[in-house]
Amino acid sequence: MAKPKRPSQRRIDPARTKGRSGHPAGRKPGVVVRKATARDWIGGARLRTLPLAIAPVLLGTGSAFLVSSPGWHWVRALLALAVALALQIGVNYANDYSDGVRGTDKYRVGPSRLTGSGAAKPKTVRTVAFVFFGLGAVAGLILVILTQLWWLLIVGAVAIVAAYFYTGGKKPYGYYGLGEVFVFVFFGLVATAGTTYTQVGTVNVESWLSGVAIGFLACAVLMVNNIRDIQQDKLAGKRTLAVLLGDRASRIMFAVFALLPFVILIFFVLFYPLAPLVYFVLLAAIPAVIITLTAKTPPELIIALQLTSLTALLYGAGLGAALAF
Repeated sequence: MAKPKRPSQRRIDPARTKGRSGHPAGRKPGVVVRKATARDWIGGARLRTLPLAIAPVLLGTGSAFLVSSPGWHWVRALLALAVALALQIGVNYANDYSDGVRGTDKYRVGPSRLTGSGAAKPKTVRTVAFVFFGLGAVAGLILVILTQLWWLLIVGAVAIVAAYFYTGGKKPYGYYGLGEVFVFVFFGLVATAGTTYTQVGTVNVESWLSGVAIGFLACAVLMVNNIRDIQQDKLAGKRTLAVLLGDRASRIMFAVFALLPFVILIFFVLFYPLAPLVYFVLLAAIPAVIITLTAKTPPELIIALQLTSLTALLYGAGLGAALAF
């Protein structure tokens, strides 16, 4: 009697399956994963990062108040805010998708991601990212029509492309230590100066300087987030600036990013009576720096991230009001 053939025992190389959309985080077949809920999708938007979109618009609008003619435009300010928020949320979902399909989130120690956890289909997450990019594009187009500054369409297109290829594409620049450059340029200089320019047709010194300041705070938020994931990103081959600098140097660099805006604030103190009040924001910034320099666990760094985001929001609101009033 012939023996039945045994099933194939062919070994599957994990490296060859890394990043496939069917099991983006290395999830084993047959394992039941709960589907993403509304709360999961809201979490995927990473609300704690939204101050990075709000603050530069507040600063840009405050700077626009300084130009007596034609004066600021609240409709244009709201459209600029819609663009910034849509791009921020869009890049968050795009990162979720790209890191998930690459298998990067398999090593993640922070809050779980939609794609990496298998709670949502990669294509669905990518579609949601594109929807928000589209909403940002529509708001930007309306803003361009109102201002007749058609060349800004190029700036908007570059911003969307840069947002997607931060972690997307074959060679994402976020994997080569350039993430801080992106957030400094687009969530610092471009968002702040762009808000001012679309309202008053010019960009003053206050707008540029405040854009630099909030750009540094955006870098601080990204840095503390990446410090938490240094070891995991090394395993995944993601070379963030934190990975390239190492743990200790990254923590020091975070402190520099977080505190430089308050050095820049000296300029505003010299000319605007309410500007000194912005130094009260150090009540959030200093604890964030202390925690980051001394933290030993990921939850501590998450607290530092939240404090840094709060610092950015308060700094933008406080200095924007000081300029306007």
